[in-house]
Amino acid sequence: MSEQNGTAGGMIVVTGASGTLGRAVVERLLERVPAERIGASVRDPGRARDLAERGVRVRRGDFGDPESLAHAFEGASRVLVVSVDRLGEDAVRLHRAAIDAAKAAGAGRIFYTSHVGADPASAFPPGRDHAATEAALRDSGVAHTSLRNGFYAATAAMQLTGALETGELAVPEDGPVDWTTQADLADATAVALTDGDLVEPILNLTGAEAIDMAGIAEIASGLTGRPIRRVVVPDDEYRAGLVARGLREPQAAMFLTLFVAARRGAFARVDPTLGRLIGRPPTPLRDVLEAAASKATVSRSG
Repeated sequence: MSEQNGTAGGMIVVTGASGTLGRAVVERLLERVPAERIGASVRDPGRARDLAERGVRVRRGDFGDPESLAHAFEGASRVLVVSVDRLGEDAVRLHRAAIDAAKAAGAGRIFYTSHVGADPASAFPPGRDHAATEAALRDSGVAHTSLRNGFYAATAAMQLTGALETGELAVPEDGPVDWTTQADLADATAVALTDGDLVEPILNLTGAEAIDMAGIAEIASGLTGRPIRRVVVPDDEYRAGLVARGLREPQAAMFLTLFVAARRGAFARVDPTLGRLIGRPPTPLRDVLEAAASKATVSRSG
């Protein structure tokens, strides 16, 4: 099935519109198109009541309830499927349900928030889930675009928190990562959703540079004026440390795979598409780390 219509007058439905990324996309869309052309699909409409008051069509949509999706996607010309916070077959099953519902609703193009590390052989489990969902999109026969988002820079900021206390960024062997901000990704997604001429099946939305943990330690040292040393921790020791701090074993093992995949180059891609879509350079990782360091300083002094 080819894309039947552009966005002129069509309804753009955003799933997960009460979540961080989905909500940000809706806010950006409100700056670009009339509110009556935006549909918010949420599991709890009460959490998006303010959007309804601003003219956005808010309807209950649960990936586990096909009937609710049929109602939430009604009349959609474009649907943004925001990936769920699940892993494995459960995640892929829910994504397929959303894709099927968007197709049944007659959407001309389906967008999916994938990841730059999407790969059926990835060491990072979400990368395999994204690859499987992209395969489901291709099999759907509907025109589609996978938005392959870079790694959230907030993850790098989280890693830095402990290092600011100890002076050591102690994590496993890693590799360069194309850090991006959710704000930039929301801007780019809104542009893509409203571009009636868009035909690309894949958009790689990454930061302007890929930076590893040694680079993060170097940036942090410059920001704080004191040395932050990058220390390589063996995989098993790191995973055991996460468990000792309260993480369940499966979660700790999954988090470790981020470093395993990074050192295999899974997140090193740098692409100019994000900057092109938003019309400016992507937010540098330094800016994110500077804000995190400032917040940590205020927290300690308070």
